[in-house]
Order: sequence, then C-alpha cells, then structure tokens
Amino acid sequence: MPAALRRGLGQWIMPLQKTFRPYDQHTLLLMPPSLADWVADDGLVAYLNDLVDELDLSRLLAVHEEPRGKPPYHPALMLKVLLYGYASGVRSSRKLEQRLAADVNFMFLAGQARPDHKTISEFRRRHLAAFSALFIEVLALCQKAGLVKLGRVALDGTKLRANASKHKAMSYGRMLKAEAQLQAEVVAILDEAEAVDAAEDAQFGDARGDELPPELAHRETRLAKIREAKAALEAEARERTGNPDAVPTPKAQRNFSDPESRIMRSQSEGFVQGWNAQAAVDEAHQIVVACDLNADATDTRALPDLVDQIERNTGRRPKRLLADAGYYSDANLDHLESAAIEPFIATRRSKHSEPRPSAPRGRIPQHLTRRERMARKLATKAGAAHYRRRKSIVEPVFGQIKECRGFRRVSLRGEANARAEWLLISLVHNLGKLFNSGRGDWVLTGRGRFEPALSGMAA
Repeated sequence: MPAALRRGLGQWIMPLQKTFRPYDQHTLLLMPPSLADWVADDGLVAYLNDLVDELDLSRLLAVHEEPRGKPPYHPALMLKVLLYGYASGVRSSRKLEQRLAADVNFMFLAGQARPDHKTISEFRRRHLAAFSALFIEVLALCQKAGLVKLGRVALDGTKLRANASKHKAMSYGRMLKAEAQLQAEVVAILDEAEAVDAAEDAQFGDARGDELPPELAHRETRLAKIREAKAALEAEARERTGNPDAVPTPKAQRNFSDPESRIMRSQSEGFVQGWNAQAAVDEAHQIVVACDLNADATDTRALPDLVDQIERNTGRRPKRLLADAGYYSDANLDHLESAAIEPFIATRRSKHSEPRPSAPRGRIPQHLTRRERMARKLATKAGAAHYRRRKSIVEPVFGQIKECRGFRRVSLRGEANARAEWLLISLVHNLGKLFNSGRGDWVLTGRGRFEPALSGMAA
C-alpha cells in the first residue's frame, strides 16, 4: 500500500489495546457459597476432615462431661484445626487464631467458628494425654493400609529446642557463688535500712514504712529461684547416686524457664537448651511405629522402651533393628536378643572419610568379644547392606518434620508436655504418609465409613 494511502487511512484506524479479564472487588454473590466448594475433594484438608470424623474421640469428649458452664467448641473441630496446623507448620495458638479468620482451609475445618488463641492453647494443654491413644489409632490405620511391614526398623534421636533459652540456665558452681553474693547484698540492704529508720517517716510519708525496697525484693526473688534450682540439683545428685551426702558437679546445670529441659549438643545448631526426641521408623513407608522424648543427652537408655513400645503399638516385633553407635551396649543387645530381634548396631562412630573395612571371610573366631562380633557382622556384605539402610529410613523422617513442617522447637514446657507434643507431630507425620501413599482411600472410603484394607497389597 502506498505511503500516502496509509497516512490517509491512519486517522480512521484505532490502535489495538490489550483486553483484561473483569476485575471488580465489590461483585455481589447471588447465593452464599459453601466453604466445602473451596476445598479440593482429593486434598489433605478434605481427607483429614473425614478421617477425624471417624476417629475415636471418647477420651476428648469425656473431659467435657460437666453439663454446666458455657458450651465449649466440639473436640472434633478443635482437633482438626490443631492437626492441620501442625501439618502445615502453624503451631502457635495466636497464628492459628489468625488463620481461622483468613485461611479458607482452616475456616472450612472449623465450620467458620473462630476460637481464640486462649481456647486453642487450653484445648491442646487439656488433651495432651489423648494424643498417645490417637497416635496408636492412626498407626493402626497405616497398618490396615499395608504401610507397616516391620522387616527392618531404624532407630535414631534428634535434638529439639525447648521453650526456654540456654541463657536462662545456671551451673551449680555459679549458683553457689551467686547465692553467696545475693545473700550478702540482701544483708547489706537490710543493714542500711535499719540504719536509716529515723528518716523513713520523711521518705515514706503516710505509708507504713515497712514496705520492701524494690532492690531488696528483686534480689530476694532471684535468691529464692537460685536456692530452689540448687536444691533440685542436689536432690537429683542424691537420687542418681543413692548417696544422701552426694552433691552435684560444679558444671551441672538447671534452667529457670523449663527446669526439666537440659543443655544438649545438636549437630546442626551447636549447644541448645532442649530435648532428645526418639523415633523408631519402619522401612516400608517411613511410618513412625514408636516415639519418645526425654532429657537424656545420650541415646543408649532409650532403646529398650522403644523396642517394647513397637510391640505394644503394632502387636508385632520387627525382624531387624538398625541403630547407630549411640545405642550400643551389652544390655541393649540382650534386650533385642531376648525379643528375637536381630540387631545391627554400630560399635563406634566412624568418620565420613574413613574407608570401609574389608569384608571378613571364614568362620567367626572364638576369642572375639561381643562388641568385636557385632563389628565383624556389620563388616560382612549382608551386615553392611542392612546397616546402610539406616540413614535412608529414619533420617528423612526428621528432615520432613523439622524442615518441611518447621518443627525444631517444642511449644510446651515440662517433659511430659513436650513428649505429648512430639507424639502429636509424629501422629501428623504418619497421617501425611497415609494420605500421600494413595492408600488412604482403601482405609477411608466415602464420608464416614471405614473399610478393611485390600488384601494382597504390595509394599
């Protein structure tokens, strides 16, 4: 087309503009929608909602038998909110309160009810004992779905930060010095107060004149706390040794915020004020079949209780148990052998750069000690193959709990409360495994109806 003609037509051709989708923040809905329409039918939220409706909540309901008082929120509502909160990394009661007002998933689970953070916190605290029964019930569902085989079970521990700062801890040696110093300061203040009795009328006016000076009250409060912690450490030393005259070592510590927690060494975070969380994990689908939490910085004493717990929780014993050198002891080997469980426990910690020992050949020498026999067993091709599975079985579980769900620190104080919270996050982990396996529908089919798992399911 000639240039002159294009110029003549240009005045009649409008420039093209991009068309956008309609955008109106004030559009009215003709009918109120159901929140269920906003939640995916095949998602975790919907599955968790249906599953909780079928759990045995009698332990939770029994707490609310008192007919008087303001009607509480239904335990099913509160449990759904709590479980989904832990599954999505939201554990703070205040943050859960915020999500109930802004997150469609939480609003659906709560039926648009909005319990405040105090109610949520009280529900969790009030029902800590019920989490153990719920853990076993969810584990039974995992068994029905064929997710638990108990061919190989790996045992390990991980350090969790307590709800307390390590800077709030004091050693027994420092307590002795601080007690003497504070006592001297209190005496000095009392002496000074006695010396200025004549000036008190002018200082206090119409007051009685016998109120404690602020600095005295502060020092006496600190002195009382130090004496209480000091007495507790001394009682622990007597109980541990059986000697009524025993005293703690100067480095023995006690935390003022959570006295039951301890300073522990974490591989990833250095020294923390925390807990030692334990888990026994089944190889087939990384289901936690037993768990515990304590204030013992070492792992050795945890093995017998966890092994017994596996049988109580599942009704069966594992064929083989894998554990690192932290669990090795003759007593632990005795416990496993008496339960007819084959142990694969490292006898010492090895460095990553250390070459693997060559596989032994021939008969087992008669002169070997028990520890040497175990080391030889792990050096064989079969033993090494079994033990190599340990890391890939149990360590990803800790990674999923701590990294994916952000559970690095317990919210509750006291060993029993912290243990219940570890049970709760382990329960949530197993629920996630059940859902992600695709076998959840084999256990829960249709709303409100459980069916046995299909026979002959592959591992």
